[in-house]
Amino acid sequence: QVQLVESGGGLVQTGGSLRLSCAASGLIFNINRMGWYRQAPSKQRELVGTFASDGSTIYADSVKGRFAISRQGKNTVYLQMNSPKPEDTAVYYCNAGSFQREYWGQGTQVTVSS
Repeated sequence: QVQLVESGGGLVQTGGSLRLSCAASGLIFNINRMGWYRQAPSKQRELVGTFASDGSTIYADSVKGRFAISRQGKNTVYLQMNSPKPEDTAVYYCNAGSFQREYWGQGTQVTVSS
């Protein structure tokens, strides 16, 4: 019903910046939340930042003040990564959901070097 495609991942140095994009397509009318998660090697997937169903934003404490999410219409969400750190290295996943279903993108690798 819904497809999510991430782009913008890659290699970035500490002190640089990176912007990830997620484009949703298909039956997106009932989508009421959309955001970003990440999973580092040997760690569980964790929230980075998301728009909740009421439109508010939720961020992980570890990225507050450095990362920001934004949206364009109903089908696109961005993750702006400023001052990334090596510990931000992970596969980043776009996530979207309705009251009944949840969708995930394929993930995009972000590697932060010193």
